[in-house]
Amino acid sequence: MLETAVIYLVAAIVAVPVAKRLGLGSVLGYLLAGILISPNLLGLVGDQTSVMHFAEFGVVMMLFLVGLELQPARLWKLRHSILGLGGLQVLATSAIIFAVCFFLFDLPWQTALAVGLMLALSSTAIVLQTLTEKGWIKQDAGQNAFSVLLFQDIAVIPILAVLPLLAFQGLTSTKASSHNLIAHFPVYGQVLISLAVIAVIILAGKYISSPLFRYIAETRLREIFTITALLLVIAIALIMEKIGLSPALGTFLAGVVLAESEFRHELEVDIEPFKGLLLGLFFITVGASIDFPLLFDKITIVTTSVIGLIAIKALVLFVLAHLFKMKGGQKLLFTLALAQGGEFAFVLLSLTGSLVITSPEQTKLITLIVAISMLCAPLLLMMYEKSLTRLTAAPPEFDSVKDLEPTKNVIVAGYGRFGQIIGRLLTAQGYHLSILDHSPSQVDLLRRYGHTVFYGDAARQSLLEAAGAKEAQLLVVAVDERDKTLDIIELAHKHYPNLKILARAIDRRHAYELMKLGVTSFKRETFDSAINLGVEALKLLGNEKEHAIRAGKLFTDHDMESMTLLADKWGDDKSYGVAVKQRSEDLKQVLQRDQIGQKNLNTCQKQSLNEN
Repeated sequence: MLETAVIYLVAAIVAVPVAKRLGLGSVLGYLLAGILISPNLLGLVGDQTSVMHFAEFGVVMMLFLVGLELQPARLWKLRHSILGLGGLQVLATSAIIFAVCFFLFDLPWQTALAVGLMLALSSTAIVLQTLTEKGWIKQDAGQNAFSVLLFQDIAVIPILAVLPLLAFQGLTSTKASSHNLIAHFPVYGQVLISLAVIAVIILAGKYISSPLFRYIAETRLREIFTITALLLVIAIALIMEKIGLSPALGTFLAGVVLAESEFRHELEVDIEPFKGLLLGLFFITVGASIDFPLLFDKITIVTTSVIGLIAIKALVLFVLAHLFKMKGGQKLLFTLALAQGGEFAFVLLSLTGSLVITSPEQTKLITLIVAISMLCAPLLLMMYEKSLTRLTAAPPEFDSVKDLEPTKNVIVAGYGRFGQIIGRLLTAQGYHLSILDHSPSQVDLLRRYGHTVFYGDAARQSLLEAAGAKEAQLLVVAVDERDKTLDIIELAHKHYPNLKILARAIDRRHAYELMKLGVTSFKRETFDSAINLGVEALKLLGNEKEHAIRAGKLFTDHDMESMTLLADKWGDDKSYGVAVKQRSEDLKQVLQRDQIGQKNLNTCQKQSLNEN
């Protein structure tokens, strides 16, 4: 057992960092690790069935954590996309796959329907893990993908209830319902018991969990809190499994109920490491379960089926994305994210095999198709990311200089947070501004708020000329790129020597580069705010307001004087370091002398008052 654990851990440590460095993502890294140690490659591990059943608990924990992030009010807002988008996806995909299996492959209608239902599901583990890892989960496509996945997880319950009805008469195995404690009840009885259990979970989470966790927290034993959190998740999953429902759904509902609990963050912190470990193990087992002999033997069928499955699901998802009015890039992300088989297909295949709805050969073949489609999922999202990079790397064309209104007052190059403060102050004083910015997203945002901003590169002479550089009084360079700032200043000095320049310095090194270009009016972007905060710190430490402000001014004046004196030494690390150390000592003495002088002055003033 320990030997197997070491093999899994070493495979993950080797494969996942390599995959991440290559830009493939952690999910694909785990899948490749599983393929590497599989019985058909290095043969380091054997059959993965028992390990996969254990690893599937990572999906259960993931749904619990997802539930913790969703307050009931937010879940209610998603009801239309959950029921509408998710419901249509499952129904449409199931219907198309059923038609293909029944009419094209001539499978019995029971088998075709079962295959359609299980292949309509996508991988909750892979999709949520990848979307979260890439930062796409909060986007429109990510939220809609989550809604579809949530509906699919809920849909597993009726699918599990329907599958026994599809069993061929006389061939049903008794193993199918041996784990279900309420299987012998009539259907209406099973429904009532299931609803009652769900209600108990919700009520317990709402009214019992907080006092319980408060009592545990009072012990101040971190490990006991962790044990309680694990017990909560495992117990709910076990109860749901014993009544034939999805463990993931039960823990998700519990997470939603606990989303407003005061202990939500502690639960997240305690469960997260176990979730990550088990999900990684799950992905490894998926990779290791790929049957390469069967793959090579049925290579044409498997390849065609995987491509067909992805194509069918992508077509349905793309049409739904269009109907629900998703934007272009979000539409593509939504389509590619869900165009694969899911882990619940393995659970349903186990049941269809025991019910003899699918033959052993069909079960192995469908398992292979689902596993390979899951392996393709990170690749599809990687393709989307690459296409997104190419699209964003080619910005739209600059505005025509003919549309730019020249100014005789001030040209502002760069209108982000820094430039906007300067611009608002100058505008409030009645000066006319010609504003330039080379960030298309920033220009689009500013225009939506009614600002007149020209999209263009201020390092182009034709643009500065059109902005009024020949007659303007001042050029404010407020861009947040070091080299771009220098380019603009060099251009302005060369062609418009009479134009006054005020520049934004990124840091001290950038300030020295500006000084070399002859710019004397500049501000380091964080210096003034840091000085102001330092003055506030002196006040909070008990210093009088006047003394704190005076100390801040002395520090500022000394720093600017030091920059001017040390400009010639910049670049010579040894000489500059010695000079900076000496100036630091000088500053300390200046501040100490001022502090002593202020104390003496206060003493004299008090004595004068007493004499009077």
